[in-house]
Amino acid sequence: QVQLVESGGDLVQAGGSLRLSCVSSGSTSTISSHGWYRQAPGKQRELVARMTRGGSINYTDSVKGRFTISRDNAKTTVYLQMNSLEPGDTAVYYCNAVLGPRVYWGQGTQVTVSS
Repeated sequence: QVQLVESGGDLVQAGGSLRLSCVSSGSTSTISSHGWYRQAPGKQRELVARMTRGGSINYTDSVKGRFTISRDNAKTTVYLQMNSLEPGDTAVYYCNAVLGPRVYWGQGTQVTVSS
């Protein structure tokens, strides 16, 4: 079992920056990857960025060059640095963790970008 708690969401103007955090607790040593997803109103949840335990990273095309996923040395806290935010980035952002066949989700944090 893993518990995930996101924080850092806020209202920000276009062009601004935010850093989201996702703190993992529980069986964190068996997490194979962490991911950041987002879901805008009326849209499906989509992958934003993912980092494997080995350090491999991938981003969705729309955030490449603007967002950066990282983690602490203990591999229990994952960050999403978001720069040059656009109104299209407005969504609830969720952190997930994969442990074998199971996927765990946090409760989400709201990011709103005003134009």
